[in-house]
Amino acid sequence: MIHEEQGGWKSSIAPYERPHIKHSMWQMINTLVPFFALWYLAYLSLTVSYWLTLAFAVVAGGFLIRIFIIFHDCCHKSFFRNRTANEVVGTITGILTCCPYDQWRHSHSVHHATSGNLSKRGTGDIWTLTVEEYVALPLWKRFVYRMYRNPLMMFGIGPIYIFLIDYRFNRRKASTKERINTYVTNLGIAGGAGLLCWLIGWQQYLLVQGPIFLVSGIAGIWLFYVQHQFEDTYYEQEGEWDYVKAALQGSSFYKLPKLLHWITGNIGFHHIHHLSPRIPNYYLETVHNQNPVLQDVQAITLGSSLKSLQFRVWNEQSKKFVGFRDIKRRPQTPVVKRQAAK
Repeated sequence: MIHEEQGGWKSSIAPYERPHIKHSMWQMINTLVPFFALWYLAYLSLTVSYWLTLAFAVVAGGFLIRIFIIFHDCCHKSFFRNRTANEVVGTITGILTCCPYDQWRHSHSVHHATSGNLSKRGTGDIWTLTVEEYVALPLWKRFVYRMYRNPLMMFGIGPIYIFLIDYRFNRRKASTKERINTYVTNLGIAGGAGLLCWLIGWQQYLLVQGPIFLVSGIAGIWLFYVQHQFEDTYYEQEGEWDYVKAALQGSSFYKLPKLLHWITGNIGFHHIHHLSPRIPNYYLETVHNQNPVLQDVQAITLGSSLKSLQFRVWNEQSKKFVGFRDIKRRPQTPVVKRQAAK
């Protein structure tokens, strides 16, 4: 059905695949100004009540997610028409979100090109094994995989490791430009933190920045996780993999309350984003609402999305995510060894 009507939706979304400078600039203003104001209010409230500080920090963490969406769109070159503008704003917002622009852009581009492809896992995605691959692992590696997929590890240690440690280093085959951008980002992060520690004291800095980082980091990891890790998502081997199906069936339509859609930059319309990464975040909802064929996807809600925490491995026979307990109840079948994602 989707392929039959492809000509229709392609022509209808084409006008939205170009950024609008007015919308982009307004989004920067209504995101960055409240974030810095909330950060300052959180600092001032330290002398009143730390509970009040935490309240400001939680809201500021939400705006930091929105800053990340601006960074994300710059990586897709969908926030500005000018390449340099995307790189400059992307690098600055990358410093604020602890994400090096060029490094993240590369891994995320690979993610978009291979999402749902079982033959090309391992870059810019969640480590996911099939049932057969998991069963074939030695016990020690099963333990490692279980630890990786444990919610406390993924959403507790995960943000700290990914944003504060992993992103500080370049990949092996990084270009000179990418390496320099990572160094610039690291210097920007260290310089900003150092300046604030000098101005207000390191204890006050950590009391404010710590909860903001944790709120945004945990929420960011959760959004990335739930966008592809739902029960009836899409995974196929290379020969059967299809880009449009991977976008519309393998990327979630996360049906959030209106306010949460706004604060998360409409990333809940993830199926639209994967279908066309050139659409700026502020047009995603419009594209969804104006194209009935693009609405014919499985929606997940805040409540139903919590079920994704129990999904651990992909069952190629049933085409569903299953938990570790389901593997134990699974009838014994010959194991087909395939290359694991990591």
